[in-house]
Amino acid sequence: MADVRERALEVLDTVEIGPDAEDRLLREGFVYEMLLAHELQHNETMLQLLQLVDGYEPARDEFSMPAADLPIRPRAVRVEAGEHEIGAGPRGFAYDNERPRHRVELTAFEIDRTPVSNAAYIEFMEATGGESPQYWERDGEGWASTARGIRKPIDPGQPVVHVSWGQADAFARWVGKRLPTEQEWEAARPSLDSTGLIWEWTSSHFRAYPDFEAFPYPEYSEVFFGDEYKVLRGGSWATHPDVARPGFRNWDLPQRRQIFAGIRCVRDAD
Repeated sequence: MADVRERALEVLDTVEIGPDAEDRLLREGFVYEMLLAHELQHNETMLQLLQLVDGYEPARDEFSMPAADLPIRPRAVRVEAGEHEIGAGPRGFAYDNERPRHRVELTAFEIDRTPVSNAAYIEFMEATGGESPQYWERDGEGWASTARGIRKPIDPGQPVVHVSWGQADAFARWVGKRLPTEQEWEAARPSLDSTGLIWEWTSSHFRAYPDFEAFPYPEYSEVFFGDEYKVLRGGSWATHPDVARPGFRNWDLPQRRQIFAGIRCVRDAD
């Protein structure tokens, strides 16, 4: 392994990766950043899939969401109407679907500072008969989680996770709110609390930004554009910090529940 590492470093020393590199794949180390990002993303994806294996138990028990104490009735932050810049800038690593950075006009809205808690979601289920999140099982009169091969009582203060887009949308409507668009989510991000615990469903379909350019190949983003996939924002406890950029756009099928996805609600401002 040491020999391989040494040889790899020798090769890298001969490669031009500066901002003026002729090869766009190498410019600012894009292709290396992309490879590292893919590996980090697939670490989370593999954990999601391993959870679906009957009898799976993680090698270490710290593979779980950190403690949280979310309010059952979250406070909201107001974002005023106006223009907001969305997307990644021209410098630094980002995927093609995060670019180009552009301005969008948003009407005023109020977005919850914190995600929806387990306690709030339990209220929703009891009031509506709604479906429980994946990996939840009845435990006497309460609920237990069986995710990652570990059975433990549901913590009411943690954000609800492993819900589909339909479950998230139904909860938002039940509380008289809605799911944010991805543009609203990104515009409000500096004011939000408890980001990084769960991916957060948005109401947006995964579509190209204005003047989108596929790079380095159409199959990374372009083939997924349309009405089939919903955008998630934020990043979860299992997401590497280098992946969870402010403009990072995750996308998945709305029926998926094994992903570490939850809910944050928004309403139109008066």
